[in-house]
Amino acid sequence: MIPILDWQRFAGGADRDGFVADLGAAARGPGFFLLTGHGVDQTLCAEVFAQADRFFALPLAEKQNISILKTPHYRGWAHDGLESLDENSGAADRKESFNMGLDLAPDDPRVLANEPFRGVNQWPDLHGFRDTMRAYYDAAMTLGTGIMRAVALDLGLPETHFDTALHDPLAALRVLHYPPGTGTEGEIGAGAHTDYGAITLLMTDGEAGLQVKPRGADWIDAPHVEGAYVVNIGDCLMRWTNDIYVSTPHRVLPPKRARRSVAFFVEANPDVVVKALPGTGTPKYPPVRAADYLMSRLDATYNAPVAKG
Repeated sequence: MIPILDWQRFAGGADRDGFVADLGAAARGPGFFLLTGHGVDQTLCAEVFAQADRFFALPLAEKQNISILKTPHYRGWAHDGLESLDENSGAADRKESFNMGLDLAPDDPRVLANEPFRGVNQWPDLHGFRDTMRAYYDAAMTLGTGIMRAVALDLGLPETHFDTALHDPLAALRVLHYPPGTGTEGEIGAGAHTDYGAITLLMTDGEAGLQVKPRGADWIDAPHVEGAYVVNIGDCLMRWTNDIYVSTPHRVLPPKRARRSVAFFVEANPDVVVKALPGTGTPKYPPVRAADYLMSRLDATYNAPVAKG
């Protein structure tokens, strides 16, 4: 039900039209697909996992030094139980994460103006951590922009339609650690939710737990292909396409062993107004600034108040 697509069909030019058609079918159907041949260096991916392991193994006090609660920009360490992605049940997620966004200098005018999501990243004192995460962020954003070009073609738009909306993005990188489940009733790794942005690129370590609930179907286990991304449509892209594309609920069950994943959320620039694209019919949603929409969703997720600027 969740298809596997080879990015080289598009990037290499051998079957661009076929890839675009297959991507469009996946985006309209399950809202998920696996992407192979993506070109993101596997050595870099492995180093991201290795650096994440080093970070999560740090003493609690060191992680608390860069708590996400200390900044209004949602950057840094989020402790186990801080989030409840399932807004209906309110059950706390059993996971911890490190979060970063566009890496800005302290004297950047947007940082000095305290613009939303325009703070500096908080970094642990780990050799190579910052360089690795920044390199991965750039590689994932390049791939995400490429995928959005295929999206544009599927929607009958110029290939570069989304480029200007993605040059200075709200995109975020999250490395996540899920401890083994305890068997407690109601326990959840990550509650049922849809993602907030345009598309998500997820790399996992192969440990089972991710489940998807396609429209009109029950929960299914997401397949794993070594080295492939799990790609899914987010709410902003669903709004942009006026519900032509599907942002599908998913969750993470408590794993049998510790589980790690690396999620990259492709988001628009803060001031981009997300509204129904040309040719998608009568708008089903009011226009909304990307930053305002993201803030509203994040504020509903956290079980403790983040610092306000």
